[in-house]
Amino acid sequence: MKDRADAPARDRYAVAGHPVEHSRSPSIHARFAALTGEPVDYGRLPCPLDGFAATVRAFAASTCAGLGPARGCNVTVPFKFEAVTLAAGLTPRAALAQAANTLRFDAEGWQADNTDGAGLVRDITVHAGVALQGARLLLVGAGGAASGVLGPLLEAGPQRLVLANRSPDKARTLVDRHAALAAQHGVALHAAPLDACGDGFDIVVNATAASLAGAAVPVSGRVLRPGALALDMMYGPAAQGFLHWAAAHGAHGRDGLGMLVEQAAESFRFWRGMRPPTDAVLAELRAAVAGEST
Repeated sequence: MKDRADAPARDRYAVAGHPVEHSRSPSIHARFAALTGEPVDYGRLPCPLDGFAATVRAFAASTCAGLGPARGCNVTVPFKFEAVTLAAGLTPRAALAQAANTLRFDAEGWQADNTDGAGLVRDITVHAGVALQGARLLLVGAGGAASGVLGPLLEAGPQRLVLANRSPDKARTLVDRHAALAAQHGVALHAAPLDACGDGFDIVVNATAASLAGAAVPVSGRVLRPGALALDMMYGPAAQGFLHWAAAHGAHGRDGLGMLVEQAAESFRFWRGMRPPTDAVLAELRAAVAGEST
C-alpha cells in the first residue's frame, strides 16, 4: 500500500456560477473520485454577475498548498453562454448549443463541452426506462437549458419534437439552428407558443425557470397523454409543484436529480478520460434530498 505522501496531488475542479452555495456538484464529484480512484478535489467558485471570466481565469491560474493545479470547472447559471467565449475549442455539442457547462483548462487552449443533453438522455432512457426513439416529445423553454439538451434529444430519434416558448421567435431561432440535425435523424422539429403547442405527448421536459421561481407550470395539462413522462430539470422543493401537476394529470413525474448526476459523469469523463458509475451516487443523492425535505 502506497504511503499517503506518495499519492499524487489532487487536481482541482470547481462549479462556477451565481449562486453556487447550495450546489450538489462537490458531493457528486467527491463520490466519483472515490469510486474511480482519480485524484480529484472539487469545490465551489462563486462568481459575481459581472466577473465570471475574471474569476474563472484567476482560478485556472491559482495554486493551493497540498493540491495540484486547477484543471477545469463546471459552469452553471447564468454563465453557460458566456463560457463558450472563454474556450479555444468547442465540442460539437457545445458549438451547436452555443453554450457550455464544462471547461477544461488544457495548456494549448481551453476546451468547452456541454454535457447537459447527454445527461438528460441517459436519465430518461436508463434511469426512467423510457424510450426516446419514436416518441412524441415536448421541450418547454428556449433558454440556456433547452439549448444544451435539444441536440442530444434529436440524436436520440424521437418521432416529433416541439419546442414551446413564451417567445415563439426565440424558439424558432433555436429550431432553425438545429434543423439540419433534426433532418439527419428523421425528426419532425417545430417551434410553438406555450398556449398552442399540441397535446398528448409521450414525454414533456420542462427547461424553463418556472419551478425555480415558484411559478405555475407554463403549459396546459393537455400536453400530457395518460402515463406520459413529465420531467422537470429542477429538483428538491423547487420541483414539487411540477411533480404534483404531473400526477394530477395522470403522468409520471420526475425531477432533475438523475440528469444532474449523469451530466456530472459526462463532465468527469471529459476531464479524466473515464466515466464513473452513477447508480449508487444517484441513489445516495435521492436519499439525501428526501431526508432534507422531511
